[in-house]
Amino acid sequence: MDPTLKNQVIQKMKREADAMTPRLRSAAKYILDSEADFGLDSIRETARKSGVSAYTLVRLARKLGFDGFDDLREPFRNALVTLPTKAADGAWLERWQAAGLSGPAGAASNAIGIVQRSVERQSPERLARVVDLLLGADTVYISAMRASYGLAYYFHYVARMALKSMQLVPSQMSSAVDELNDAQPGDVLLAITFTPYSQETIAAMRFAKKRGLNLILLSDSEIIAPSLQADETLLVSANSTYHFACNAGAMAVLEVLLAMLVERGGANAQARIAAYEALRQEQSAYWNQRKKL
Repeated sequence: MDPTLKNQVIQKMKREADAMTPRLRSAAKYILDSEADFGLDSIRETARKSGVSAYTLVRLARKLGFDGFDDLREPFRNALVTLPTKAADGAWLERWQAAGLSGPAGAASNAIGIVQRSVERQSPERLARVVDLLLGADTVYISAMRASYGLAYYFHYVARMALKSMQLVPSQMSSAVDELNDAQPGDVLLAITFTPYSQETIAAMRFAKKRGLNLILLSDSEIIAPSLQADETLLVSANSTYHFACNAGAMAVLEVLLAMLVERGGANAQARIAAYEALRQEQSAYWNQRKKL
């Protein structure tokens, strides 16, 4: 079998997703988001996990030029490699389980595996392109809502010390779109959202594309809304052992970007970081137990 066939199928699904019916689109999105499971599961199990019927999966296969479900699944099965979905069991995990902490132990193990899986998914070429966009823009807007806002806040807080063009939106009690009103073509929006996707973040992404901004998406899927395509997408794993998404992988990828920004920023970035540190020392921002109150 042609080893490139899987990538050809993936690219075709991405190109045709917007023109698909809602059910076909849901099936395609599931395959793109869950390539490993799709390569292993039966049609019945795939239908259950994706929330569509087996007939819909067959229709998708035929739309993509295959005779049936098995033919569509075969390139994914053929290309399947074993990837860690959780950390290898160790003594610490056994101690936690012995202490009655099986649930937390599972969450910790899952988080460690997700960090590795998320970082492995990033190609050096894509990371370099993302950093080039960030460094080349007059203004870089960073936007997220609800639980993802903490990721955006941290990235903005650290990155602005190396790159003065950073702006967090929304920064006050307003909407992200309001604060993008002054954005110009060539600026960048870094949007962070995970399923279920934030309506406000999607609105900000659409607004940014209309304004001619370069869009960078950090998410668990490349397909999050119809007719919305990011210039660069950083895909991360976010599966969790409890209800909410696990952000450990997303944070690890953001840390990689921060390290690259500081490194690529050179002397100017180092000077800005030193200036911020001097200012904090001057303002006694850090606790000093030897200093009397």
